[in-house]
Amino acid sequence: MLEQPIYALTEPARLRELLAGHGWATLVSAPDTGGGPVVSHLPVIPDPQGGADGLAVLGHLAKADAEMHQLGAHDVVVIVQGPGGYVSPSHYRAGPYVPTWNFVVVHLHGRPTVLDGEQTYQVLQRTVEHFEAGKAEPWRLETVEDYAREIAPYTTGFRLRPTRVVGKHKLSQDKPHEVALRVADALAADGPNGNKALAAAMRRVLVPGD
Repeated sequence: MLEQPIYALTEPARLRELLAGHGWATLVSAPDTGGGPVVSHLPVIPDPQGGADGLAVLGHLAKADAEMHQLGAHDVVVIVQGPGGYVSPSHYRAGPYVPTWNFVVVHLHGRPTVLDGEQTYQVLQRTVEHFEAGKAEPWRLETVEDYAREIAPYTTGFRLRPTRVVGKHKLSQDKPHEVALRVADALAADGPNGNKALAAAMRRVLVPGD
């Protein structure tokens, strides 16, 4: 990913918020099999033992996928994406401009630690609790504990304490301020072309404290 200072997302609090709020991640590795990169999609959650910066994550995937990745044998990248979307030149009402894509993303680089069976089960519990937390009556894995423990061995849990973190939020910071705000306002509108999550992310950068 192209790293540009104008778009760098480095504040630990914002990165932790991104990890907590966007748990569907992409895991990329290059195992020593000669078959090229391996890519999986999986849920991740913040690790409560995440260290000083709080950017460690817990995740789990199918055991067969973990074997394809040779998980734990080499470095991987976990990619977590926040709001993103297409930006039409018609939003700018200035120019000349061309279409672009605004987005928020973080890449977590490092070597994951593979967890044992009981630790993996705890990751499954914590994952359910994380995604059920906002519900009036959260569902718990203990509701089907016998069944959950029966299928849990077919999953592999891991902890990733990243050795390199690359965050990026490309949110029209390169445009004149009034033009960028017009884009955010256009995206905040109701209708098929609206993207309220992206608009909110833009305004947070363009109007600090808004």
